[in-house]
Amino acid sequence: MNPLRLHPAMVHVDLTNPGQFFACCGLLEAADRLWKGAQGWFENHTFRLQALEGPAEVDASLESLILRVSGISLEPAASDDLASPVFLPDPFGLRLDWWMDTRAGGDRLKVWAGTMGSVRIARAMHAALRQPEFMQPDLLDRAVVVYDPDHEKKKVEPFYFDARRGAHALPVDVGFSADVLSMNTVAYPAVEFFCLVGLQRCRPVPATGQTRVFDYTCWGEPLDCRLAPCAVAGLLPHACGQRFRFENAFRTDQKKHKAFTPATPVQGADDEWTTGGI
Repeated sequence: MNPLRLHPAMVHVDLTNPGQFFACCGLLEAADRLWKGAQGWFENHTFRLQALEGPAEVDASLESLILRVSGISLEPAASDDLASPVFLPDPFGLRLDWWMDTRAGGDRLKVWAGTMGSVRIARAMHAALRQPEFMQPDLLDRAVVVYDPDHEKKKVEPFYFDARRGAHALPVDVGFSADVLSMNTVAYPAVEFFCLVGLQRCRPVPATGQTRVFDYTCWGEPLDCRLAPCAVAGLLPHACGQRFRFENAFRTDQKKHKAFTPATPVQGADDEWTTGGI
């Protein structure tokens, strides 16, 4: 038995940060494709990943996963840098285009608009993962100034999936718009990139009667990525834990650019967290 299968990879996570939650879904997606089968679950402020039965030589470690993800070259599907789908080539073979999905509501989760180049941002966040500090369990808490991989002196601002950025980007909170003033600050590239990946399969559900407000549900039992969307939507009572609610809020006066806000537990939910708390 490969000893790496007996000791799941572990990532620290704040479940009230929707960017971190969906980044965990993205890590599960990447691991499943790289390891030819993987399961993930939330436990005691962490997200756990383990390989299923597959090639005995699979290195099912977090470091190996991040190395393989960061070692590929992202491929835009079109010349449109503002909204083009992005390909993660082999060994992942994944097309990212959820923001173009108008039927299932993926477009309502899009945070960028106008001149924000989604491909450029994705490539910059992805390139930042090559730094050694992103091979550690706290990779979702690593904040750095991100630069354009094609222009090393040009800073790149994030998508604003990470709620720590969103909470400080809303004019109502800080009294001015950081975006309007073109302020460059640190980003959380692991959150930004893996959230982009995670939303391809796993989506929050719209909160009843509220515009741009969404719910997601964590789970405490090992699930593969095919069942993860059902768990996120709260459709697996035997596995589901606490439900959370967040807003994809406008962060500029023009009401184009958005940001994920910190989430709050949904009070009165029937499901309870039973695997060690959050």
